Amino acid sequence: MSGKLCDAVSDCHFDAPVTHVHNPLAYARSLHEQYLALAQPNPRALLLGMNPGPWGMAQTGVPFGEVAHVRDFLGIDGEVQQPVGMHPQRPIEGLQCARSEVSGRRLWAWGQSRFGRSRVFFKTFFVWNWCPLAFMEESGRNRTPDKLPAAERSSLEPACDRALCEVVDLLQPDMVIGVGAFAQGRAQRALSGSDIRIGRILHPSPASPAANRGWAEQIEPQLEALGIVLPATA
Repeated sequence: MSGKLCDAVSDCHFDAPVTHVHNPLAYARSLHEQYLALAQPNPRALLLGMNPGPWGMAQTGVPFGEVAHVRDFLGIDGEVQQPVGMHPQRPIEGLQCARSEVSGRRLWAWGQSRFGRSRVFFKTFFVWNWCPLAFMEESGRNRTPDKLPAAERSSLEPACDRALCEVVDLLQPDMVIGVGAFAQGRAQRALSGSDIRIGRILHPSPASPAANRGWAEQIEPQLEALGIVLPATA
């Protein structure tokens, strides 16, 4: 499933201001497959993000994959390849990357605090990014899929929507929860023919003033309102 997605998005073309595109499904394949092996059937919810950040999934192949938690909480190890056309200001260093992605650190630190062990977390949640590509401008600035021109989005959306549907069909979660408004909207479009419930929680981005006021404390009542029963803090 993710192999087909990798191939499909590799055929997409993007113009300036995007100058570099990293596809961690290709160069971080080993780590990504270790992550997929953690999935368990029938989780309470699939948490859906937008696309890789430069210091998270772009390094590890894991959605929101902040290096320390990928290694220490998820137990994933191994090497990543150097992608062709790597942005010189966004080097791919895999688990040797010293930078910490705030969004991923917030999400997985909360998961570890609440669930203790990754296998317990994955009984309730699986985390997936709608788009597997990281887009960068010449300056190194990250460019998110919602900022791409309509023509470029139209070549990307069918593959990403199809992969999301396949993940949902495979895992059979009770609901899909968008991590942020964009992801919720993509889930609603991709799964419009399904009766699966779709909700939303606050995105953990440091660009969000709300998230900076205590992300974990805010998303817990949001999850509970969606019917997710959380364990006591591990």
